[in-house]
Amino acid sequence: MPDIEPMIHEDALPGNERDLDKKPEWEPRYPGSGRLAGKAVLVTGADSGIGRAVAVLFAREGADVAILYLNEHEDAADTQRFVEAEGRRAISIAGDVGDRAFCDDAVRRTVEAFGKIDVLVNNAAEQHPDKDIADITEEQLRRTFQTNIFGYFHMVQAARPHLKSGAAIVNCTSVTSFQGSGELLDYSATKGAITAFTRSLSQNLIGEGIRVNGVAPGPIWTPLNPMGGSTPEKMETFGESVPMGRPGQPNEVAPAFLFLACEDASYMSGQILHPNGGTPVGG
Repeated sequence: MPDIEPMIHEDALPGNERDLDKKPEWEPRYPGSGRLAGKAVLVTGADSGIGRAVAVLFAREGADVAILYLNEHEDAADTQRFVEAEGRRAISIAGDVGDRAFCDDAVRRTVEAFGKIDVLVNNAAEQHPDKDIADITEEQLRRTFQTNIFGYFHMVQAARPHLKSGAAIVNCTSVTSFQGSGELLDYSATKGAITAFTRSLSQNLIGEGIRVNGVAPGPIWTPLNPMGGSTPEKMETFGESVPMGRPGQPNEVAPAFLFLACEDASYMSGQILHPNGGTPVGG
């Protein structure tokens, strides 16, 4: 397979939260209760959206957080500031999770800063809408898989030597893994792969005392969709097709990650949670 260049997109993805007129709601809704006290967490795609909400919620629950992101430096600086405002340590590391060397370096820097990794959250993703499968270029296909599933493999491989019994991995998949999406063929395929990877990795690591679970959000208001991840036609009614009739907010998804990361979910592995606005799905 040829080398794949880091993500440089004509559609401005993954996008900056600062540029949105309607800002996503990322702030934790409740006081913390120490469910991640003393833990060290690495979150990919943590500059904005779901990743930011997860990073700040985990900090409120007592964790130090490594914030991995692509190139949205101002958003990442904001997230780091919000984590530190919760009284926890934070580091920000910019780079492409599709690059194995970057993942190795990010893990090394996290361990240097915090001394360990207790929780790995794989959240970074990209998507590109195409109404016709013939419009999906080989470059786009490879790039989407490189970020969305190769990146998860790279991060787990890099972090695995540091994950001890009691550690947790939480992967972000999608409702499209279960429902499909007529305009997100390559993205949906990667999310299906993430779901299968989550279940398989759980079986692979469960004997080591490491739990692996996933979260499959529905339509969530983050920079990804309005900045090129969805067509303008889709954005006009974004989220209205779910039973609740609206898109979700990042702080409505982050608690699912928290539950799976902490001891509340000590008897759960290989499972997927579905904060999707009421859409029934299997699995």
